[in-house]
Amino acid sequence: MEITTSTIKDLREATAAGVLDCKKALEASGGDLEKAKVYLREKGLAAAAKKASRAAEEGLIEAYVHTGGRVGALIELNCETDFVARTEAFEELAHDLALQVVAARPLYLAPEDIPPDVLEEEKNVYRVQARETGKPERIIEKIVEGKLQKYYQEVCLMKQPFIKDDGLTVQDVLTEIIAKLGENIVVRRFARFELGD
Repeated sequence: MEITTSTIKDLREATAAGVLDCKKALEASGGDLEKAKVYLREKGLAAAAKKASRAAEEGLIEAYVHTGGRVGALIELNCETDFVARTEAFEELAHDLALQVVAARPLYLAPEDIPPDVLEEEKNVYRVQARETGKPERIIEKIVEGKLQKYYQEVCLMKQPFIKDDGLTVQDVLTEIIAKLGENIVVRRFARFELGD
């Protein structure tokens, strides 16, 4: 199948990938636009994984205060260079993440940041709940693990469904931006403030 410039342009507009990357993706997918999007996403995820070990010491601190001034958030988002920190995509990500913190009320950045005693307490609660249903002991740990994953989605910023597209997690969005901008990006820390809390 012939790859036309208009097809490359359509893919580029949909994904923000480079022209050559779009052409390669279309060639690899036989000209199918949807398959080419998946190809680019997989390629981007692999590239993002390679960048994860690079130091991210530039960036910015974004503040968001919700209308009425009763709730707000601060978030530190780091990248490798000042150049990337000043791009519209990076600034938009920082703003969206501050909005996420206000709206979704995460308590921790990632599951590994949950204190062991809090985690153990949650597991114990889930075990008791599972035992009360009369399930066999071998199934109880699977139930506990499933409930723990749900708990992570509620309290860990990186595991939460993204407020602008709940089909993606915050980690998915971050990975896509890493692939797009070509640098490691790290959410260093965040704080949420609510009047009287």
